[in-house]
Amino acid sequence: MLEDGKLYLGTSRNPDDSINKGEYLDLRYANRHGLITGATGTGKTVTLQILAESFSNAGVPVFCADVKGDLAGIAAIGETKDFLEKRAKTIGLDPYVYQEFPVIFWDLFGDKGHRVRTTISEMGPLLLARLMDMSDAQEGVLNIAFKLADENGLPLLDLKDLRSLLSYMAGETEKLSAMYGNISKQSLATIQRGLLVLEQQGAEHFFGEPALKIADIMRTTNDGRGAISVLAADKLMMNPRLYATFLLWLLSELFEELPEVGDADKPRLVFFFDEAHLLFDEAPKVLIDRVEQVVRLIRSKGIGVFFVTQNPLDVPETVLSQLGNRVQHALRAYTPREQKAVKVAAETFRPNPAFDCFEAITQLGVGEALVSTLAAKGVPSMVERTLIRPPSSRLGPISEPERAKVMAVSPVAGQYDEDLDRDSAFEMLQRRAEEAAMAEETERRREEADDEKEQPESRRWTLPGYGDDDDDGRSGRTSPKRRKTSKSRPGYKRQTVTEAAIKSMARSAASSLGRALVRGILGSLKKGF
Repeated sequence: MLEDGKLYLGTSRNPDDSINKGEYLDLRYANRHGLITGATGTGKTVTLQILAESFSNAGVPVFCADVKGDLAGIAAIGETKDFLEKRAKTIGLDPYVYQEFPVIFWDLFGDKGHRVRTTISEMGPLLLARLMDMSDAQEGVLNIAFKLADENGLPLLDLKDLRSLLSYMAGETEKLSAMYGNISKQSLATIQRGLLVLEQQGAEHFFGEPALKIADIMRTTNDGRGAISVLAADKLMMNPRLYATFLLWLLSELFEELPEVGDADKPRLVFFFDEAHLLFDEAPKVLIDRVEQVVRLIRSKGIGVFFVTQNPLDVPETVLSQLGNRVQHALRAYTPREQKAVKVAAETFRPNPAFDCFEAITQLGVGEALVSTLAAKGVPSMVERTLIRPPSSRLGPISEPERAKVMAVSPVAGQYDEDLDRDSAFEMLQRRAEEAAMAEETERRREEADDEKEQPESRRWTLPGYGDDDDDGRSGRTSPKRRKTSKSRPGYKRQTVTEAAIKSMARSAASSLGRALVRGILGSLKKGF
């Protein structure tokens, strides 16, 4: 229900359970971000679903992750159920219309949606180091690897590209350390092992081309509705750090690529970060600081970010303070930590004298929440105990044939489903190694040819006793064969392919300073929209 630029969330109740008024989210303030919290089974996913529906009908594209598999029902028309009809009647939602929504399914593994990828270069060293849980020393070496690749025009597209670059660095640590700082072979070996672990966990499906274009998650349909991009994350959640890093990378891409738009009538995109605690668990302070910076600044790009998690304590206070629109479902308060979480949640709302927030949070029913949104001039509204409206789309998962049908008519069908392996660092380093080895071999043969031209053995006259013959060590007799007197190269050892390539790359690096690619706050490439 869209009324005067507002999204209908549900209807609040008075302390005596009588109907109070409709609760709305003003589209003008949707880019001031939001928070959806609550214990398992209290209705967070349904709240996410009705918000996605409302934004879509308002012409705002949405990106969200389907962690449990039951959010996919948003692509199918709703089915009549008694409890849904009862809720609609209770809150005065009339007419209660069922509808389906324009959905694009995505999946890192390509099983339940279109493949979604990025390149190693686009992700950048900061997020990759977070994904691999690197130490400071290892992260420093990884930064050097990216700088070396950027300055030398070596595209790092997939895992084999980065592995090949690290191998070359290991062959010339001394020279590269003199140029960029200390590079230990131990750190290089640890990073290589980390890449192997990533590959075994399925990360090779994520890194490669064709890379996701941000414009493809910001589509609108011909009838003006916003497309809802749903990431199949049930399998991805087996690797929580990869899930969190992917969503953070996507948020970073939006921030770096989109131009400033200021305060608009509605957002350009709304981004739901489900299981948000995975982003902040054991994250270094520098990463949290940069996430907070992105959340604070991305508002001016027209992007609204909603964090979805069980406990408000899962989100750092510096980030929590940036979230203006809040939907709080029920929380348990049995343990001291749970009681602290309820207290924190209650204190973040603008108080309502009609009820006690702390008590209300522990007494909320399924599909009921405390709601506070930004009202006129961006001031938080007084918290209200609200019955959340029922969804218009299907509640629950869809069948595989239904999913396949949606994917077949998708506007991105065929664009991302096939792997592309173009010329990149792996191939370029291999060619440089071969060229350097060929040049070295040519030089060696030229020097040998020059030595032979100085005194051809077959044209020399020798006379016994005049110093041109060799002593064979027997009774003063001399050997008719002379000892070679031409220039020799003691200790000469032909360079390996790796060493030759590194020398070539190091020489080009010295002359290519200033050509490094520009990276943003979270290390992703700045490409422009």
